Amino acid sequence: MSRSLSAAIAHHRLAQPFAIARGTREAIDLVRVTIAHEGREGSGEGAPNARYGESAPDVLQQIMAMAPSIAQGIGREELLAMMPAGATRNAIDCALWDLEAKLSGVPVATEMPAALVTAVTVGIASPRDMAERARMLVARHGADGPPPLLKIKLDGHHVEDRIAAIRAAAPGAVLIADANESWDMALLRRVLPALAAARVQLLEQPLPAGRDDALEGFRSPVPLSADESAHVAADVAQLRRRYAYVTVKLDKSGGLTGALALAQAARDAGMGVMTGCMLCSSLSVAAAWPLAAQSRFVDLDGPLWLESDVPGGCQVEQGMLRAPDALGWGRP
Repeated sequence: MSRSLSAAIAHHRLAQPFAIARGTREAIDLVRVTIAHEGREGSGEGAPNARYGESAPDVLQQIMAMAPSIAQGIGREELLAMMPAGATRNAIDCALWDLEAKLSGVPVATEMPAALVTAVTVGIASPRDMAERARMLVARHGADGPPPLLKIKLDGHHVEDRIAAIRAAAPGAVLIADANESWDMALLRRVLPALAAARVQLLEQPLPAGRDDALEGFRSPVPLSADESAHVAADVAQLRRRYAYVTVKLDKSGGLTGALALAQAARDAGMGVMTGCMLCSSLSVAAAWPLAAQSRFVDLDGPLWLESDVPGGCQVEQGMLRAPDALGWGRP
C-alpha cells in the first residue's frame, strides 16, 4: 500500500492582538498535513508567513503537488533536495518524521524533558501597558520553578522607556528582546547601553536581513541572535561573523531535518542556539521539542496566543511548558 497525503487549512483567531515591528495580527492560517501508511499516520504543520512571501492557499497547493512523490515513498533527505526551505517543506518533513517514528516504533528523540522554560511574549504597546503585561505574566508564573523568561517585542520607538518599564515591573525575570529588523546601526548603538543596564540576555535581529553586514566586527554588550537572517545551515558561514546566536525555527528551515542541521552548524561554529516558532498550534511546538531540548533559549509560546489550540495541546505550569503528549507526535 502506497503512502497517501492529505492537507487542509486551519484558521485560528488569536486570544489577543499580537503586535510586532512589522504590524499587528488578530488571526492566523495554518496548513496541516497527514501522511498515512500501513494504518499509521504522521502529522505536520506549516505556519505560512507573509514576511517570506508565503500564504496558506499557496502552501496548501504546493503540498498537494507533492502527493505523487509522497506516494512513491520519498524520504526526508530527498525532500530536502526537491523543495526549498519554508512552511511547505516544514509541514511535509515533520509529517514524515512522525510517520517514521510510528512505523518503526522508535520515537523521534529519547530522553527529552517533560517540560521546558519558554519565553512568553510581551507585544508592542506603550511602556506602561507593556510593563503591566510583564507584571501579569510574572504573577501568573508563580513563586516556584525557574525565573520567568519574557520576550520583549520592540520597534524603533521608545526603546529605552519600554525596556526600563518592563525591568521595573519584572525585576527577577530573564529578558530577551526582538526588534524584528526594525532598527538601523545608529539606533542599535544608542540603545544597547540601556538594554545592557536592564540585563537583557539576548537581542534578536536588530538590523534587516541582507543589510546586517555592519555587524561584522561589532562588539555588542548584549549577545545578538540572527533570526530573519538565519534559515539553513549554509547561512552560518556568514552569520558567525555577525551574531553570537542563531534563532532556529522549523518553518524557516523547512522542517525538523533542516532545523537540526542549522543548529548543529551553529554549535560547530561556536554560536549559541535559540529555538523559536511562528504563531502556531501545539502541533508545531511538538515537532520542535527535540530541537528545543538542546537549546540555550526557548521561545515556543505560539500556541498560547491562540483562542483555541488543537486538542491535547501544550500547557504552561509554573512557567514551564509541558510537552503535548496527547498529540502523540513522534511517539509510536
